[in-house]
Amino acid sequence: MPTHTVAVNGTTLAVETSGSGLPLVLLHAFPLDHRMWNRVLPLADHLRLIIPDQRGFGESVGSDGTAAGPASIEQMADDVVGLLDVLHVSEPAVIAGVSMGGYVAQQVAVRHPDRVHSLVLCNTKFAADTPEARAGRADLAARVGRVGQRILAEAMIPNLLASTPAANGQSDRAAIEQLLYGMITRQPVTTIQAALAALGQRPDMTTAMQQCDLPVLLVCGAEDTITPPAVMQKMEELLPQGRLLVVPEAGHLAPLEAPETFCEALLAFLGLPTETSARSASGTS
Repeated sequence: MPTHTVAVNGTTLAVETSGSGLPLVLLHAFPLDHRMWNRVLPLADHLRLIIPDQRGFGESVGSDGTAAGPASIEQMADDVVGLLDVLHVSEPAVIAGVSMGGYVAQQVAVRHPDRVHSLVLCNTKFAADTPEARAGRADLAARVGRVGQRILAEAMIPNLLASTPAANGQSDRAAIEQLLYGMITRQPVTTIQAALAALGQRPDMTTAMQQCDLPVLLVCGAEDTITPPAVMQKMEELLPQGRLLVVPEAGHLAPLEAPETFCEALLAFLGLPTETSARSASGTS
C-alpha cells in the first residue's frame, strides 16, 4: 500500500491509509517504521487504518527535508493528533502501539483523551526507565554513532522475536528477520539517537494510566523477554477497563509474529466481526 506525506507540527510524516469505518492508528515500535504493520492490513476490511512513519523514521523527514528524530514521547503523541487533524478525523480513534508506539499511545490518551476511542497497547509498559536503563540507551546511541545501524539490528533482532519457531514455520521467521533488518538499517543514525534519548526520558505513566477510564486491550507475547507477561499482567490489574491477551509463540512484536491472532483479538475487542478477506495477513514485504 503506497504512502503519502503530510505536514504536521513542523515536520513531514509519511502515512499509509486504507479502509473505512472507525479510525485505527497503528504506531510502530523502535527502531522500525510503518511496514511492521504490513501483516495486519486485512483489518482495513472493518476499520479505517492510519499507519504513520513516526517523526524521523521511515519516509518521515523534517521540514527541511532531512531526518529529524523525536525530541520526546509527548511530541510524538502530539504528532498523532496533528495527523488526525490533517486527515480530517474528528471522531475518537482507536490508538494502537507496539513498544515505543505503546508509550506514544499512552501519552495520546492522557494528553488528548477526547480524541481516543480506546487503546491497544502491545508489548509495552507503564514504568519509566531506571537510571541503568537510561545509561544503557545512551551507550547504545554512542555505539550506533560509531559503528552504524548494523550493530543495532544485530543486537536487537534476536531479542525482538520468540525463540520458539512459530507454527507457520522457520521460513516465515527468516522473512520476518529480513524485514526487521531492512527496517532497522534504513533508519537515520540521528533519528535512532534522538529516539533513544526520548525513550530514556519518558515519564512514568503508572498513576496516569490508573486514572485512564478508556477500554484498553493489552497484548503480550508469551516469550517476550523485554516486557514479559508478568509486567503486562500487573498493568491489567491497574487499569479500570483493561484486558490482557498473551499470545503463544510470540515475542516482543506480537502483531508481526502472530498477525491473525492479533487481528481477531482487536476486532473482538472492538465488537466487530472477526472475519477478514482472503488478503493474506502473512506477507512480510
